[in-house]
Amino acid sequence: MSNSRLNLGKLGEDYAFERLKKMGYRILHQNYRCPMGELDMIAEQDDSLVFIEVRTKSSNRYGTPAESITRKKQAKLRQMAMVYLSNHRLFGKTCRFDVVCVEVDRAGQCERIEIIKQAF
Repeated sequence: MSNSRLNLGKLGEDYAFERLKKMGYRILHQNYRCPMGELDMIAEQDDSLVFIEVRTKSSNRYGTPAESITRKKQAKLRQMAMVYLSNHRLFGKTCRFDVVCVEVDRAGQCERIEIIKQAF
């Protein structure tokens, strides 16, 4: 992945983090790594464990941030969540997957943030 895409992703995660905190999410982990990949954020809100995928775009030329989460990506996120639940012995915990869609302008300023709860 190019540095510009990594920087864009990090910028989006920073915007998402601040918005989620304001909405009452308690962020437990950022960039949680496991052998299968990385979960952007893991949080708690309203007694639920929330696995959060952040998608950031500076243009909708190739679709919106939400449209970039394919079924294959959803399956991978579910598998990584199962690894997390197993490693932390959180069997039976209420969980959900939220998606944070961040759109920024060319200067990196946030134009729009949408939080999709129970996205899949």
